[in-house]
Amino acid sequence: MNIPFLATISTLFIVLSAICVAIGWVLISKDKRRQHKNVMITAAVFALSFFILYMSRTIFIGNTSFGGPDDVKIYYTVFLIFHIILATTGAIFGIITLTLAFKRNITKHRKIGPVTSVIWFGTAITGVVVYLLLYIIYEGGYSTNLFRAILG
Repeated sequence: MNIPFLATISTLFIVLSAICVAIGWVLISKDKRRQHKNVMITAAVFALSFFILYMSRTIFIGNTSFGGPDDVKIYYTVFLIFHIILATTGAIFGIITLTLAFKRNITKHRKIGPVTSVIWFGTAITGVVVYLLLYIIYEGGYSTNLFRAILG
């Protein structure tokens, strides 16, 4: 089994981000605002670290194609599309939620925060499943970097 270092680290960042969001949720429920803020900023840093690593890997190394059986590939592809939509939605909601907090618009922040958290938990869970399907359950397929894909 060939477990790629960068994919493992980026997946770890998303898991740590989701754990921080869960801790932040518990902290705010106990009215520990300062600790909540610190943990949520840490969650955002982990998420941003994931994004930077993922984009760097995508540009310079490439994305790994699904290496599992052809009869499973359609299910993987549908699941991957769902994950991408969820992750994009979660990122947008995360940016909005953080912006509301930093602008001290706490009323709106309180309304959107739980929704953002649930979306982010779904993103983390589906991200781990994608990782498992690409690198653990099945051996990853080929990958090519962005420059090679564009320039041939």
